[in-house]
Amino acid sequence: MDSPIGNLLLAADETSVREILFVNGREKARPDPSWQKNAEPLAETIRQLRAYFAGELTDFDLPLAPRGTQFQRTVWNQLCTIGYGETISYGDLARRIGNPKASRAVGLANGSNPIPIVIPCHRVIGSNGKLTGYGGGLPIKEKLLALEQKQLRLL
Repeated sequence: MDSPIGNLLLAADETSVREILFVNGREKARPDPSWQKNAEPLAETIRQLRAYFAGELTDFDLPLAPRGTQFQRTVWNQLCTIGYGETISYGDLARRIGNPKASRAVGLANGSNPIPIVIPCHRVIGSNGKLTGYGGGLPIKEKLLALEQKQLRLL
């Protein structure tokens, strides 16, 4: 998918979104050789992403099936509770999952999020208010946060 933050590689099974990858992110995304190119199952995902980039959508409503450990899935579920335009620290996120000493583990789980943007890992920042790592790169994280804070229009 072409997007205002660069090309995105979307993957889904018959029922759910599995991955959103940054083609030009920290790690160059490549399709798995077993994947079949078919945009039809992703039509609603693409529609919602375009509406998000246009500033018209604040909450995604998509079936998601991220693969990860139970801990990672707990962190990713909690990410989905961070409001549009809101940011929290890794320590805050660790407290929200009931494990206040796990901010480093939360950071690793956040960095392993297979469905960025929709599962909004970009809304987690350092405790000092500074932006920290992002799979698409810090300039992309900065753009997504600026979009959500109505400081930038991407479309």
